[in-house]
Amino acid sequence: MSHSSAPAAGADTTIASINDEISALQVRIKELKMSKQDASAEIDSMKALKDHLKVLTKESQAASGAAAGNTNFVLKTPKGTLDHKPEAALLRKKIFSTLEGIFLKHDASTIDTPVFELKEILAGKYGEDSKLIYDLSDQGGELCSLRYDLTVPFARYVAMNGLTSMRRYHIGKVYRRDQPVMTKGRMREFYQCDFDIAGSCDPMVYDSEVLRVLCESLTALDIGEYTVKINHRKILDGIFQLAGVPADKTRTISSAVDKLDKLPWADVKKEMTIEKGLDEAVADRIGQYVGLKGPGYELLEKLKSDEALMGVPLAKAGIDDMEILFRYLKVYNVLDKMSFDMSLARGLDYYTGIIYEAIHESSAPPSRAPDPSVPAPSTVSSSSGSGSGKPGKSSSRKDKADATATLNEDGVDESTIGVGSIAAGGRYDNLVNMFSEAAGNKKELVPCVGVSVGVERVYSIMEMRRKANQEKVRGKETEVFVLGLGGVEIEKRMEFATMLWDNGIKTSFSPKTNPKTPAQWKQADDDQIPYVAILAPKELAQGLVRIKAQVGKDQAGDDKGEEVAIDQVVGYLKEKLGRA
Repeated sequence: MSHSSAPAAGADTTIASINDEISALQVRIKELKMSKQDASAEIDSMKALKDHLKVLTKESQAASGAAAGNTNFVLKTPKGTLDHKPEAALLRKKIFSTLEGIFLKHDASTIDTPVFELKEILAGKYGEDSKLIYDLSDQGGELCSLRYDLTVPFARYVAMNGLTSMRRYHIGKVYRRDQPVMTKGRMREFYQCDFDIAGSCDPMVYDSEVLRVLCESLTALDIGEYTVKINHRKILDGIFQLAGVPADKTRTISSAVDKLDKLPWADVKKEMTIEKGLDEAVADRIGQYVGLKGPGYELLEKLKSDEALMGVPLAKAGIDDMEILFRYLKVYNVLDKMSFDMSLARGLDYYTGIIYEAIHESSAPPSRAPDPSVPAPSTVSSSSGSGSGKPGKSSSRKDKADATATLNEDGVDESTIGVGSIAAGGRYDNLVNMFSEAAGNKKELVPCVGVSVGVERVYSIMEMRRKANQEKVRGKETEVFVLGLGGVEIEKRMEFATMLWDNGIKTSFSPKTNPKTPAQWKQADDDQIPYVAILAPKELAQGLVRIKAQVGKDQAGDDKGEEVAIDQVVGYLKEKLGRA
């Protein structure tokens, strides 16, 4: 008897039981919301079950197809991932090189860590975002997960190696089971570029340098104006204490506050009270503070004049830190890039002090202006009455978005969605020791502070700017094309190319033994190679070649290039290429 249908039958039974669980959870969530109780755990469970249901349904369909002898499949990359074409890969390489140069300038060394970690290493570090971690199936060994960021692996590395200080940068891929928006750099597999400093220092010394590194990086990437939103976890937690938030709700309420850049205050308050069970009066007291934002010193004075807030030791400690920080940022010439933003909370559980997030004009949806403004605002304002949902300058931005609607595979119009934050980070003083103590190694505290630049989001901004300016983009770094005229044999072109390769000059030539001249010029033009070395029988007999700058057919005019002695070609080209 054939049993080929058994796996599918088993899957169908599991699918039916999951559907029953989802139905039961929906009833339970409705009951909790009607009684104004916290239903967040049930909502998370239901989302996880729905995701699992999708996977099982696809597996069941695939199994049924295989049983029927159907070997057809869709040739595509997994959802939330893509292949980087030469042009995109080259631009990313330039982003990495720019950032690496800045990190090295600030005395950092690099490390690399596995793309997957033990599941227990990542567990409990990311708050509500823990549901976005990719867990790997058990292969009969250790339970593992793909890394969610580069910060937790770094803390594990420091603890495992017994380090007490380190300046490190790390460029690598991370993985999140999020809803992707590919054209805006929101993916499930993406690069992060991290710079972190582990070790003790006097207050705000390392913190201010990390913010200087962040501003240097974004300025060097030439993406236009940006604003760095900045806050302090101690101030935020002090506000929660003053308002009367129960200690066990601090982190969940903090994650709700963090949504104020996307939702109006009324929606955030509803989440706090109805979904998370916070008393409405407590939420209103929080609302008096979390909408405040503006220049550092100006908002700092406003907070210092609040006797009730200054009477909370935790809040006062955070305000004292910020006063020192702003002094140092002024010295580093980056204070004007900052916006002290009381709504910034950063949902990750491991942050203990200063927190920050960089935004760009493209961070907000096209129908909205970024909040706070880009460049940074010049006066203190409060948005707790209405949230961030300020219309932009922006009917023109919205009209442009409508004209370029891009529906992704989930049916979402990506033209209506913003890029989001382009870099973020903060201070995390307890993470290394959490690992050390779990391993039974009690050592001195190793505080850390760092920043992560989101390469894909930066790339998406660069790509939008490139398209708007109609700039051409190269997929190669080739510097010289060797072109043969008048039947110059391929060996001569090979010999000339070898001389340039030996001297570190990126060079190419036609692979044909007797290529036609128009085809050679076309190859140089198509690859946007900046210089052409023209080898012709008459000039070669005199020990000369002609070097011509490629500036495009419309601009070339009658320029025939410049004759250069073969033994001087390397020096001539290096000077032209800026490498003399």
